Amino acid sequence: MWRGRQARVTLKSYCNPLEQCFEQRFAGPQLYEVIVTMKQTLGHIALVVRDYDEAIEFFTRILNFKLIEDTRLSDTKRWVLVAPPGSEGTTLLLAQAANPEQASRIGNQTGGRVFLFLHSDDFWRDYRQMVERKVTFVRLPTEEVYGTVAVFEDLYGNLWDLLQLKK
Repeated sequence: MWRGRQARVTLKSYCNPLEQCFEQRFAGPQLYEVIVTMKQTLGHIALVVRDYDEAIEFFTRILNFKLIEDTRLSDTKRWVLVAPPGSEGTTLLLAQAANPEQASRIGNQTGGRVFLFLHSDDFWRDYRQMVERKVTFVRLPTEEVYGTVAVFEDLYGNLWDLLQLKK
């Protein structure tokens, strides 16, 4: 019902299969449809570690990751980010266990399932390099319908896929 200059505005939001989000705004007899773009990304994935320095050593020297940031936050806590070479997205946050419950998760954050997926632009180059650096592979390379994959353990026993997707 309209009274003078008052207008009732009703909002309805929905998304279509192309992941475009819309808001419908009803103001009086008029309908306005506004596209509301939505962008979200994963910034960091936390990996619980026993010791910051041993984890940095493994990821930078053995897996050839880049140390993105190492900032001391307190006497016992640091903000440590690493990422694979050439990565422009999500980084790995190395989080030192702060109590026994967290320490109990070191090396088994996913209950024995593969935890992380390291994509490669040259599987065999990276596989040979990792073997030379004594990385433990628990499943040897196989050719799958989606690409070439092998499963390895990090220094704590978390499982990773080394993966090159088919083009």
